[in-house]
Amino acid sequence: MHFSSVGLIAKTGSQQVLESLERVLTFLRSQDLNIVLESASAERLTCFEKISEVGEMGDCCDLVIAVGGDGNILGAARALAPFGVPILGVNRGRLGFLADISPEDIETQIGAVLAGDFVTEDHFLLEGEVLGHDEIHSALNEVLIHTASMPKMIEFDLYINGEEVYAQHSDGLIISTPTGSTAYALSAGGPIMHPSLDAVVLVPMFPHTLTSRPLVVPGDFEIKVLIASPGDVEARVSFDSQVEFNIQAGDELLVRKMKKPLKLIHPPGHSFYDVCRSKLDWATRVGDKLNHGD
Repeated sequence: MHFSSVGLIAKTGSQQVLESLERVLTFLRSQDLNIVLESASAERLTCFEKISEVGEMGDCCDLVIAVGGDGNILGAARALAPFGVPILGVNRGRLGFLADISPEDIETQIGAVLAGDFVTEDHFLLEGEVLGHDEIHSALNEVLIHTASMPKMIEFDLYINGEEVYAQHSDGLIISTPTGSTAYALSAGGPIMHPSLDAVVLVPMFPHTLTSRPLVVPGDFEIKVLIASPGDVEARVSFDSQVEFNIQAGDELLVRKMKKPLKLIHPPGHSFYDVCRSKLDWATRVGDKLNHGD
């Protein structure tokens, strides 16, 4: 795969992100590429490149580089996945499960990718809609139904492929992709899923029962959540915690897998297990911590 037109997006709120953005831009200029800058990023730079909105980059770019944290990639994924444009991430966030190029290796690792040495992963997204509404929203990590009336719980009925599963009284429900299994779903007790799995995990949030457990279902199953809470209890639905709105008693939320996946590019040598060892501290033995006084 050869890249000739590269889009560049960033969350430029921090000086660290801005410095890495400038470094990436300088390197791309040296590679004789067509460069397209996202409009908000271009405002912080002195540049003469083409400027575009993220959603328009799918028509003019064959690669998009996102500088920032995983949240930056989440937003880009929802905009670019329908176009099939791959995304490469430079990590200036905390964990960097998705954005895995380190700031110190920008030239080396981006250079390798541009030379054709990289690993490609397909990550499917979820799409959800409230019946009776016209809008469909997407999520790379998770669709979350949660209470908006703290500290009250919400009540809902869960159906999978039209079959009743359970009625639940809880703080909410996380409907997660394998990509999102290392995010919010993990914090709620869900399993870690390999990115290649075609499956969805449903993780209850503080259910009022002793027997509720995460449930893994095939990725092509349709999930329906019927809100059954009384009128004085408000519920909300959010998509990757970036798009959210209220839902009412009687509303039905349908969630299914999007047809087009996100194509995520990693530098050479990428391994999901290496990432887990590094980000989740799997590589540290208890004895090593004791010997180092940690």
